[in-house]
Amino acid sequence: MTGELILGIDVGTTAVKAGLVAPDGRVLASFAEPYPTRRGAPGVVEQDPEDWVRLALAAMERVVAAGHGDDVLAIGLCSQVNTHVFVGADGAPLRPAILWQDGRAGPEAAELDARVDAATKADWWGAPMPIDASHALSRMLWVARHEPDLWERTRRVMLPKDYCLMRLTGEVASDPVSNVGLVGPDLAYVPAALDLVPGAADRMPPLLAMTQVAGRMRAAGPLAGRPVVCGTMDAWAGLVGAGCAREGAAVYLSGTSEVLGISSARVVPTAGAIVFPEAEGVRVHAAPTQSGGDAQLWFAEAAGLTPRAMSELVAGTPRGTATPLFLPQLEGERAPLWDPGLRGAFLGLSRSSGLDDMARAVYEGVALSARHALETLRLSAGAAPGPVTCGGGGFRSEPWARIRADVLGVPLRVLAEGEPGVLGAASLAAVGAGVQPGLAAANAALVRRGEAIEPRPGTRALYDDLFGLYVEAVAANAGIGRRLTRIGGDGA
Repeated sequence: MTGELILGIDVGTTAVKAGLVAPDGRVLASFAEPYPTRRGAPGVVEQDPEDWVRLALAAMERVVAAGHGDDVLAIGLCSQVNTHVFVGADGAPLRPAILWQDGRAGPEAAELDARVDAATKADWWGAPMPIDASHALSRMLWVARHEPDLWERTRRVMLPKDYCLMRLTGEVASDPVSNVGLVGPDLAYVPAALDLVPGAADRMPPLLAMTQVAGRMRAAGPLAGRPVVCGTMDAWAGLVGAGCAREGAAVYLSGTSEVLGISSARVVPTAGAIVFPEAEGVRVHAAPTQSGGDAQLWFAEAAGLTPRAMSELVAGTPRGTATPLFLPQLEGERAPLWDPGLRGAFLGLSRSSGLDDMARAVYEGVALSARHALETLRLSAGAAPGPVTCGGGGFRSEPWARIRADVLGVPLRVLAEGEPGVLGAASLAAVGAGVQPGLAAANAALVRRGEAIEPRPGTRALYDDLFGLYVEAVAANAGIGRRLTRIGGDGA
């Protein structure tokens, strides 16, 4: 199979994942290594960009050590986005990367969002998307105000995959889809949007198509000379890697957060949804939430459980009158509410509620947030999708997957092999290397699905009622969360 394998690399929120993908979709070798995230003052979430590069190189070195170095035809990248690296003229980061979960730029976001009405947003971006605390413009305005010396020394504001691309190949580039909120339907930067923050336009990387070869691996490193495709954001790549390149397809990814997507050429402007510009013949409507696996991890750690033990606990716990309602907005919410001030809650606790009931409520609450996102996408895409293809770590728990099917009320088909982001990055590289003529063909070749998980009979009415209560509770809890944050406390 000399020269037939594609290496897909996903620089995610918590780990670098990679996979060596054969032409028939088999994953011949996998790599996954975590890196630390620093949480400082309230709302501050940061990472060291060097960790991303170090582990991407480690994945390549492992491929070479396993004897597959000569078999690799091309390399594809994807990464977390709305995570920003402020880079100096020498290519070195000037500060830790500001993660997408970081909410410190909330005031700047509110100020910028208030300056742009819904009609202008739709004209700029094709949909009335919000400017939130994770938006590149909000981050740049925050740095310009709070770290002005650093802002003056900033040459580029880069996304993780673009920083890795620069370090691996020496080339500076980004892609249109990753720069959501900065790029219009014509796949070019929107000058009027960049003008909201003086100096923003001068600091943006040039744009390439996501399947375009951006550079070649440096001679001194592993896989020297191999072409590296520009790639795109992990959510878009993951959605495509799970089969969203087909018109009308629906995908649900579960990792640190939940990301839902529908592929549809039709656009019905809908508040709360993200509509990406059409790229590679695909228009994706997406709704990323703020927490999914992160809520599971929080509860498991607080309860002294492992995620596996939590899943086993939920497997033996049916919903009953002792099961509370959990709101998973532990660090605010993205789609479809876009409110960094929201906070989580358990509602309806009683003396009968045990740890098992609370664990189940966490799984249900995350699934309800996904349903909220999916309902918004159905409006945005003007489509009512059938079975939903699913992937990511959250679907390794069978009890959680079954709860999700019940809550969403649709059949779920979990990927049989491979990580969605890795498969998406590999799909982009396969197109860029000329192995596949387009993403739809790459999907057909590389995506393998398991048997459908059907909603259980008799659960529809229950979860319709619970979803209505969930939406009402999130709205009612919004003011309480903000007031608690303001009250704070110094250990009195």
